[in-house]
Amino acid sequence: MTDNTPQTTLPTFIDNPHAPEVFASGPVGFFFNSGNLHITLTALRADHKSSPGPVNRVVVGRLVLPLVGAHNLAVGVFDFLKRNNLDPASLSEQATH
Repeated sequence: MTDNTPQTTLPTFIDNPHAPEVFASGPVGFFFNSGNLHITLTALRADHKSSPGPVNRVVVGRLVLPLVGAHNLAVGVFDFLKRNNLDPASLSEQATH
């Protein structure tokens, strides 16, 4: 029989300095499936086959998070921006103009 009691302490954190790092300009799409949030990330890339090269949005990664992880990410980013005097609401207004 499995123990379904919730964990009250977090597992030990182990840093990996060799973990890959990906830059994304932003998300291009979201979808929810089987309790997981799927986020597709893009970055702007120039195609240098011609000059001037056209700029395209290229998929650079996909992030899949369980609902609780997605919630914690959203709350964590919001709190981080607020602590650094960046209002997430005004940032989203600036991005659309």
